[in-house]
Amino acid sequence: MAIRNPVEWGVDHWKGWSHAVGTAGRAAYRREEDAATLLPAVRRIGIADLGEALKRGIDDFMACRTDVIFLAIVYPVAGLILSQVIFGRDLLHLLFPLVSGFALLGPFAAVGLYAMSRRREEGQPISWADAFRVTGAPSFGAVMALGLILTAVFLLWLLAAWGIHAATLGPEPPASLGALLDAVFTTRAGWTMLVVGFGVGFLFALLVLTISVVSFPLLIDRRAGVGTAIRVSARAVALNPVPMAAWGLVVAGALIAGTLPAFVGLIVVMPVLGHATWHLYRRVLPRGPIDR
Repeated sequence: MAIRNPVEWGVDHWKGWSHAVGTAGRAAYRREEDAATLLPAVRRIGIADLGEALKRGIDDFMACRTDVIFLAIVYPVAGLILSQVIFGRDLLHLLFPLVSGFALLGPFAAVGLYAMSRRREEGQPISWADAFRVTGAPSFGAVMALGLILTAVFLLWLLAAWGIHAATLGPEPPASLGALLDAVFTTRAGWTMLVVGFGVGFLFALLVLTISVVSFPLLIDRRAGVGTAIRVSARAVALNPVPMAAWGLVVAGALIAGTLPAFVGLIVVMPVLGHATWHLYRRVLPRGPIDR
């Protein structure tokens, strides 16, 4: 029997996993096309609905606080590991893009929380293990496929941020965090980088908000394909531009605040936002009639 090195082993398993996800995604897409899928009706909402969604999200967090905190510990741990990689590999100029990038991956990272809120909504008992039952969701293959899309967007954002830094402050990494802050806030090139970076980052955030604001809860709740979920999400944003823009600001601000200090705040911020997103989905796409 041939003994393969770890790299070959990892590549083979990655190919197998990717093939499985792709097959599941294509199957979901074929089902929705063959069935001439009826898109769920999308409601118009107001700012007050955002407050109600957040209130219910906090209620869900308080109802299963111990279990959710146990799950949420992974978020600050992941953030600290990534930060150590950045500080140890002369990638300080990607520190802020990494922190802000949490908002891009947040909808995918919270899929287990949507499942927990769904179970509580149905009056079922909840534990941390229920977050892993998301694998039994009606459209789990599509969930994973959409998660890969958001991961690709996140990596493109980091690449764009690196390019903006190289075009303004130069390709060389900063010598220290202090040197980076000094270059950013005391030079014209630094201010240019901030303006361009915020502009490009806004476009990435708008893209993710448009395609995912209700996509993942929809895929957890109903049988649908990636295309349907994205279309419904985009429709929800188009019908509710002001509330959805406000929601995007709330999510981005909360996630950035949650990274301080040392990502510890994410232990509370991520669960509350995850549960609240489920309730926002319910307000935008209530149970009931469907339309084309």
